[in-house]
Amino acid sequence: MRTAALLCACLALPLAAQAPKAPATRKLDVVDHYFGTNVPDPYRWLEDDHSLDTKAWVKAQNTVTDAYLAAIPERERIRARLTRLWDYEKFSAPSRHGSYYVYSHNTGLQNQSVVYLTPKLEEKGRVLFDPNTLSKDGTAALGGLRFSEDGKWVAYQVSKGGSDVATWKVRNVETGQDLPDSFAPGRMGVGGWLKDGSGFFYSDYPKVEAGKALTAVYKNQKLFFHKLGDPQSQDKVVYERPDQPDWGFGGGVTDDGAWLVISQSQGTERKNRVFLKDLRQADSPVTPLFDKYDGAYQVLGNDGDIFYVNTDFAAPRHRIVAVDRKDPRPEAWKEIIPQGPGRDVLAGASLLGNTFAVTWKIDALNTVRLYDLKGKFQKEIKVDGVGSLAGFGGRRQATEVFYTFTSYNQPPTLYRYDLKKGKSSVFRQPKVDIVPADYEVKEVFYPSKDGTKVPMFIAHRKGLKLDGTNPTLLYGYGGFNVPQAPGYSPVNQVWMEMGGVYAVACLRGGSEYGKEWWEAGKREKKQNVFDDFIAAGEWLIASKYTSTPKLAIMGGSNGGLLVGACMAQRPDLFGAAIPAVGVMDMLRYHKFTIGWMWKSDYMSSDSKEGFDNLIKYSPLHTLKPGVKYPATLVTTGDHDDRVVPAHSHKFTATLQAAQAGPAPILTRIETDAGHGAGKPTAKQIAERVDMWAFLVKNLGMTLPEGFGK
Repeated sequence: MRTAALLCACLALPLAAQAPKAPATRKLDVVDHYFGTNVPDPYRWLEDDHSLDTKAWVKAQNTVTDAYLAAIPERERIRARLTRLWDYEKFSAPSRHGSYYVYSHNTGLQNQSVVYLTPKLEEKGRVLFDPNTLSKDGTAALGGLRFSEDGKWVAYQVSKGGSDVATWKVRNVETGQDLPDSFAPGRMGVGGWLKDGSGFFYSDYPKVEAGKALTAVYKNQKLFFHKLGDPQSQDKVVYERPDQPDWGFGGGVTDDGAWLVISQSQGTERKNRVFLKDLRQADSPVTPLFDKYDGAYQVLGNDGDIFYVNTDFAAPRHRIVAVDRKDPRPEAWKEIIPQGPGRDVLAGASLLGNTFAVTWKIDALNTVRLYDLKGKFQKEIKVDGVGSLAGFGGRRQATEVFYTFTSYNQPPTLYRYDLKKGKSSVFRQPKVDIVPADYEVKEVFYPSKDGTKVPMFIAHRKGLKLDGTNPTLLYGYGGFNVPQAPGYSPVNQVWMEMGGVYAVACLRGGSEYGKEWWEAGKREKKQNVFDDFIAAGEWLIASKYTSTPKLAIMGGSNGGLLVGACMAQRPDLFGAAIPAVGVMDMLRYHKFTIGWMWKSDYMSSDSKEGFDNLIKYSPLHTLKPGVKYPATLVTTGDHDDRVVPAHSHKFTATLQAAQAGPAPILTRIETDAGHGAGKPTAKQIAERVDMWAFLVKNLGMTLPEGFGK
């Protein structure tokens, strides 16, 4: 198969013959020493995002990229079609708060969705938040909303330029006016309100120096209580552990208002401890419910001292148990819903009234089943087609719940489920300029390098000829227990209209088959993820969907790491690559912002074992001079304070210097943008237009007649 791929790759060379000359990037004599190994880092200076040299480099790179993309004639046709397809009404599921329903609405091309509240579902209601008024370019975005139980108050978050550092405020829901309560910008997260609405709990890190947002390391998180009307300086620390700087805390309040539930996490490890504080007693102590770091525990609700918990303790694919806080030993638990059969995963659950709404993941596809408090099965929510069910969240007193169904060829249809009547009805259905029946969506299974069976979703126009000539985009993530599931995007719809095949591989490192699937793709087993992705590409070629010159790979964040590692390991297999906001320097990722949290998935270079593992696949360090790499468009945001842009900058400079072939190596650095959250519609469209134009040119695509008109 590799020989065939190499032959095909030779056929693709003329497509990239006019690759632009990359700007020169100066090298410095910087060498790090790891356990007897010297590792050069000549582009270390690009880590300083505030330096004039870095800013000049960014400008020079963007100038070359902009000129290259502007010369692609199909670009404006892609822009026209994507803009038109994006322009449809989008609604979120309503949620009930006091006497109001709250939902978000976007008329189509608004940069940010507007939040409405209404006393009746059939009425539009009035505006509560319009983030589009906060900035002219739409780069100010509304984050989390946390309502008091009576719906009188809402704490809300505003971020700017895509930064994870944001500001929280409190608004009077009835008047729409903000209270004097204000909070310093930071990585603050609001949890639960007291039942009487007099205040709320939040977690926060110590503030960092101005200008250090991309370089400071965030540790020593604390849990606070804020009383409405008090200045932040008077907020009380509810729980902290100065002896454990890596511990993080979140605080939620049970629906009966009796208990503060404190969840303690460490990095991104899907394990946690749980502590309780009795809110009915002044100055009550914090006591443990689960004090061992031996599993994942999610408190779903309680009846007095009995807590209903979703856990993977002694059940790697999860189960629901009832735990008496007075005797929380595992041997005293009462199992309500056991772990599923085979490889079925209990992927999520909510307690609505006296009903558990449980999402089961079966071969990477969701189904939802309802159970009573004793675990007796009541009903399954059924939908037709290969797609995703999502939603079913709500409070204990809920009498209704909303959920969506979506797929690669179907925008999200919003349903309302009446818990008393046990009936579903269509609540809102978007009107989009597509015919779902014109497209095929299916799930296939392919063998990885070690024989492991891996699921993959494939979507394309019906009538596709399996002759190896179809431009194909293979997407993956493979990490942090994050699953992949079918979902609609106008971006991917345009790709399919352009004649492309869209494939999503459900790699190890995700949660498609529970804890064991995740652990098979982390730490010293991370290479399994890359093997799975490479095998997906080989399978698509062997099955005649595509060929090397027509095969592109794409992924973001941890998925950017995936793309970088795979194109370094198998440059002969792919025709193009788009690593987005990727983690590329695996030896230094933990030295920036919250990167240290990822040690649980990656390991770190601070230990010899970690270094020996990471150096084998770190994208930055596995690129080799004199290799013909595929056409590559590296993307990042200049305000990304999660995966700092230095990762992409250093990878780009190294790849440009190493490239021995004619394919272009470009980077697109978005200004006033971060990791992706809150990115305005205009920037999203512009970015994806550029990505698709890049692939059109470098995969040798011919757009269908009439496309974009």
